[in-house]
Amino acid sequence: MKVLFVVAPEGFRDEELLVPKSKLEAAGHQVKVAGTKHGFAVGMLGARVEIDVRLIDVKKDDYGALVIVGGGGSPVFLWNNLALQDLIRAFELAGKPLAAICLSPPILAKVGVLFGKKATTFPDEKAISLLKENGAIYVDTPVVTSGNIVTAKGPEAAEAFGDEIVRVLS
Repeated sequence: MKVLFVVAPEGFRDEELLVPKSKLEAAGHQVKVAGTKHGFAVGMLGARVEIDVRLIDVKKDDYGALVIVGGGGSPVFLWNNLALQDLIRAFELAGKPLAAICLSPPILAKVGVLFGKKATTFPDEKAISLLKENGAIYVDTPVVTSGNIVTAKGPEAAEAFGDEIVRVLS
């Protein structure tokens, strides 16, 4: 299956991309990385990743699942990105798995896909508030799965997050 990871152009959390990506690839999935612009995205710890496709050019039918990486760049570049919001809605309508880690679960909440569902996020007041304001049931645990939506708390959960995405996709 082709899985699309979304990263902020700068300030994504390195291990939240690299660890789950490697787990998915080891499980036989093909992973592509999307961003807001062409070129390279730079992580908070210095990782550089080439962007395979811009968010505005993504065709949902090309991918079986969507994973949104967190980090400090997420609220700045992704929380209000309309192309990403449209993509999330399209994946949800198609019944495709969605996943978000760290400061990215609020994007899922803002779009409405977490309404009435358990979810977690990085322990940031604004992030938790956005989950609750948009009808999510906030749970303070490393990884939460609600149906085919996986959310995770932060970099320390990257390993378990990757494992859970692999499980949901199998």
